[in-house]
Amino acid sequence: MSSEIETKTQRIVELLAKEKLGGVLLNAQHNFAWITGGRSNGVDLSRENGAASVFVRADGKRFLLANSIETPRLLAEEVSTEDFEPVEFTWQDEKAEGALVIRKAHELADGDIATDLLFENKTPLLESEIAQCRFELTAAEIERYRSLGKDAALAMSKTIHSIRPGESEIDIAAKLRAELAVKNINSVVTLAAADERIAAFRHPVPTEKRLRKVLLLVTCSKRSGLIASLSRMICVGQVPDELQARTEAAAFVNAMLSRATRLGVTGPELYETAAHAYANAGFPDEINLHHQGGATGYRTREWVAHPKSREVVKDNQAFAWNPSISGTKIEETFIVTSIGIENLTNSEDTPKIETKIDGRIFESPGIIGL
Repeated sequence: MSSEIETKTQRIVELLAKEKLGGVLLNAQHNFAWITGGRSNGVDLSRENGAASVFVRADGKRFLLANSIETPRLLAEEVSTEDFEPVEFTWQDEKAEGALVIRKAHELADGDIATDLLFENKTPLLESEIAQCRFELTAAEIERYRSLGKDAALAMSKTIHSIRPGESEIDIAAKLRAELAVKNINSVVTLAAADERIAAFRHPVPTEKRLRKVLLLVTCSKRSGLIASLSRMICVGQVPDELQARTEAAAFVNAMLSRATRLGVTGPELYETAAHAYANAGFPDEINLHHQGGATGYRTREWVAHPKSREVVKDNQAFAWNPSISGTKIEETFIVTSIGIENLTNSEDTPKIETKIDGRIFESPGIIGL
């Protein structure tokens, strides 16, 4: 049995005891990936629901619930019967019975059950509590995250080196997705903005607009369920002074957030750090134009820094801050540990902006020249 799966199962067992439940059904694609150590129940990626479920019983017993279409492949390519006991049913019964999977889970449990997604009945939802179980990464997850971050950053660098003025945002985004796909990475968010679109829109979905001078390129890259987010600013020829100044200001906000992201710090405290940093950098209103990012992992953002957030930074938790000042942006993914932070998406060939705070140097990605 995988020690990673055992560790996660124990977290769920403790949650079930606290909630006085007999079991929980995990169907969401991000939760299936988490509990199985990076495996997938995804077929239709347009849906949050997966094509199979894991049921964790209060005594720690784990079951794979899937129809006869999915079970053979899942057992051959995704999960082991040593870790998950299969419970198979026909696709005809599944469709005829509606929430058949809920009934099957009830039959396996001694007591009430909960789910992570809404099914066709009033079974209690436990997603927010399950999320708390996901936040602290295991040693195996950290290794997978390091590999993902390195590969995603390399794919981004290769894409940037291939860009030429006159290419459309759509073509550039396609290049990035292709470079990621070579490493079995899916870009679940791909943004590209050329020139004035950078300042106009915080979520610039790629268009036919062609690059003249400046480009923002963004990816949230997913592999084995984990997601690494990074953004890069690219400039053709000499970097305009205004763009450099704004990017350095965004780097200051990024540095302040990186410095503040420590065990036990709360979401509201991190928000206040960002707000004060924007004001000190001379851009007090920019915080109102977009969120600053926050915790990440099996979702692009598990939670964001917000004045009313109730979240607290945990050990070995992943974060992706994305401070932006109209016309530019900074974004990297890192892990918080008891001894500091580890940048997962650092690119050795990307220029760095160094920000010194209280004698410490914090690095942010600078503007890449073409």
